[in-house]
Amino acid sequence: MHPALSSTRALAWYFSAWAAVGLLLSWALVAVGWAAWSNALWFALPVSVSFGFVAPSAFYICRALPVAQRRLVTGFAIYGVASVVAGSVTWAMAMVWNQFCLTWGWEGAGMVMSTPLSTALWVGSAALYVVTLLLHDVLITMDQMRQAQHRELQSRALARDAELQLLRAQVNPHFLFNSLNSISALTSIDPAGARSMAIALAQYFRQTLALAERPIIALSQELAHCQCFLDIEMQRFGTKLQVDMQMEGAASIALVPPMILQPLVENAVKHGIANSTEGGTVQVHAAVNGGWLHVMVSNPVEEFQGSAAVGAREPGHKSGLGLGLRTTGQRLQALYGDQARIAHHIAKLGDAVRFVVELTLPFQPEESLAPGITPL
Repeated sequence: MHPALSSTRALAWYFSAWAAVGLLLSWALVAVGWAAWSNALWFALPVSVSFGFVAPSAFYICRALPVAQRRLVTGFAIYGVASVVAGSVTWAMAMVWNQFCLTWGWEGAGMVMSTPLSTALWVGSAALYVVTLLLHDVLITMDQMRQAQHRELQSRALARDAELQLLRAQVNPHFLFNSLNSISALTSIDPAGARSMAIALAQYFRQTLALAERPIIALSQELAHCQCFLDIEMQRFGTKLQVDMQMEGAASIALVPPMILQPLVENAVKHGIANSTEGGTVQVHAAVNGGWLHVMVSNPVEEFQGSAAVGAREPGHKSGLGLGLRTTGQRLQALYGDQARIAHHIAKLGDAVRFVVELTLPFQPEESLAPGITPL
């Protein structure tokens, strides 16, 4: 459907524009001396509005053969034939209307249709139709570009959602399998502990389902979810596992994607505590600095204490940490693009060596959500 026919308001604006063209044509007729004002208006306004019924055909011609699919010779032929037909139709309507006005016999209506006026009318109508064709080509091309951009944005959004769903599907079974193995091991040595761990695991996944319903949550809720995970692991490791969680300043109200820290905390337990003879502390520290949220997750690295490898990647973690770091990095890239990053290194703190993962993402406070929207 032609855009001018999409609504009554659009149709009114459309014919108002052609009435303005009629006023301009009347002025030209008077300026050249071919008619008085009353005769020029009585002739030009109906003819211009009538041309408004002819002009929409340009939309369907241009849409049937878009610029991208049109060869140069074909374009010239289409423009030439269409403009000749449109000019002839408009000229014929003008002649009929002028003859009717002359037959009416009123002095203020009708004009003497001289050869120069008749020729100018036909040439002007054909030229105006060419301009109409060009304008419709431009409008259709712009509309196609907008639609293509809209489709691209939709495709990116769907791809991002699919990617995030896939990454979440990778994380959840990963933890579930580990937890079920732990429960299986506890059943023979601590049945009560296995039962308690199974109940905690059910509670953890209930929280996970609730979190998954929201695209973004407060960091305090994310860390509470991580604490639930660590409580399960503490039933397995006992005093061997210690936890140090700290949120400085406004970090607690920072908005983050749900389940963004869980794979990192899981890696910290798996590689820093499970394989250690003495155990240690899993640290999660968060702070806001200069409009950025900084989150650090670290765990002890017993086999690298005193090593010269401080400041470099830890070889022993390459395969084990791959899933957690990769999924977290991919989620940050999908959600924030180049505005977020994840990095990891080995750092020496006193006599201890720790594996450190650092996340940096834009700080968005919980209050910035739209009214009526809650993070969870």
